Formats: sequence, C-alpha cells, structure tokens
Amino acid sequence: MQEKNLEQELEEISIKETMAKIKHKIMVMSNKGGVGKSTVAANIADELANQGYQVGLLDVDIHGPSQAKIFDIEKERLMADENHKLIPFQPKQNLKIITIAGLMENEYQPIIWRGPLKIGIIKQFIKDVYWGELDYLIIDAPPGTGDEPLTIAQLIPDLDGMIIVTTAQELALLDSRKAVEFAKKLNTKVLGIVENMSYLNCPHCNQQIDLFKMSNNDIASKIGDIDILGVLPFEPKLLHSMDKGISFMESDKATDVGKIFVNIVDKIKSI
Repeated sequence: MQEKNLEQELEEISIKETMAKIKHKIMVMSNKGGVGKSTVAANIADELANQGYQVGLLDVDIHGPSQAKIFDIEKERLMADENHKLIPFQPKQNLKIITIAGLMENEYQPIIWRGPLKIGIIKQFIKDVYWGELDYLIIDAPPGTGDEPLTIAQLIPDLDGMIIVTTAQELALLDSRKAVEFAKKLNTKVLGIVENMSYLNCPHCNQQIDLFKMSNNDIASKIGDIDILGVLPFEPKLLHSMDKGISFMESDKATDVGKIFVNIVDKIKSI
C-alpha cells in the first residue's frame, strides 16, 4: 500500500510539473458522436498556431483518433527521447500533437481496450510527453461522459474549461445538456458552445438552407443558457481538407467558415 501511495504521489508531481508549463488547457467535447468535435478541436488548435501561439493538441479519443488523419501524420510513429519522454508530432510550426494513432502498427488497427488501459494511456500522454512550454493545450475528447473526459478533468483540475460541440438537433442537444451537467458536477467551466453543420449555402443560388429549425436562443436555452462561440455551416471544402490532411485555416481561411473559426479563437483568447 505504501509503494502504491508513493507511486501515486510521484505521478501527481510529474503531472503538475508538466502542466505547470502550459498556460491554458481547454477540453473540446460532445456527448454525441458525429457532430464534428474533432474537426472543431483541430481547427481551433491550427488557428492558434497560425497566430503564433505555442499549441499542443492532445487526442484522447482512444477508439476513434482523428487528428492523425486530419494533420496527415497517420503513417508516423511516436518516438521517445533519452529521458523516456514521448516526442509529440510537429506537422507545422507552433503545433505539437499526441495521438494514440502514433503507437499503432497501422492506421487500420482497432483499439480493443477496457477502462483501466485507457486511463493508463491518458495518464502517460499527460505526464510522459515532452510538451515543453505551451500557450494552449487543446484536448480532443471522445463522445460521452465516461473514462476519457472524466480522467482528463480529474488529472488536470486547473482546466480553463470545456467547449461543447453540438448540432441543433433535439437528440444532439439533449446529449449536450448532459455534457453541461457533467461539467457542473466536476466544477469545470463551460466556455461555450460551437454549433456545427447549422446550415448549407446553396452552390446554385447562394441562399442559406437551414438544416435544423432552431434559433440560437432555443439552442442556448435547451443546453442551459451557455454562450454560443460560433455557428458553423456545413462546408464541403472543410470536409475535403480534413480528409486530405490539408490545413483548412491556411488554404481556405478567407471563407465564411475560416472567418468563423478565427472569431471562435478570438473569443477563446478573451475568456
């Protein structure tokens, strides 16, 4: 029992030392899959890096890691330095990424793990990674309120807060409200909501087609009067960039979606 307590104390010290070098820690989450959470996390991190901030992107979606594909590093493998610290991928200047995809034999290998293994790898990704000094650590959590986001919230008690990604569908909003209640129980601030895939700009007439019928006020009230950081349209160019590993915030920043992401990042910086 004493050895276990000592091990826990050393682990906590290591985590505190690592996190002390990171100014801001933000978790991007949803309580429903398919709402574009990883896309939102990736583009927030990408734009912060474009603006000159030192950024880390931690992908703790153990069963469905997306960041390796988004940043075209899915064939690369994680390495360790002489101090046995994992070296993050650095696909571009100012941006470092850790994802379990970098530990797999190939991009098609499934992760068939129970809770304790997932918790263990998340701890390793926090304490045994050489992040260095960062301005922002953006954490891409999987859908739900289970092991992964709970572990992050418990290991990093000084999280700046959570960003909740949703669509304006009743089912998604019901799950998003649960994510808000999850944050409350953990005494973690909800920084705001990103409403994704809200509308489509018709390529023929350029008219806006609302994919869901709720207003922003309806959405905010259903989730719990949380600030809306941004409302994103369904944008095929964004999907293409994510699939091809091309930085959307470099190639298409001047588009409406690009401008919305810049505005979201500006709001995050001011919180």
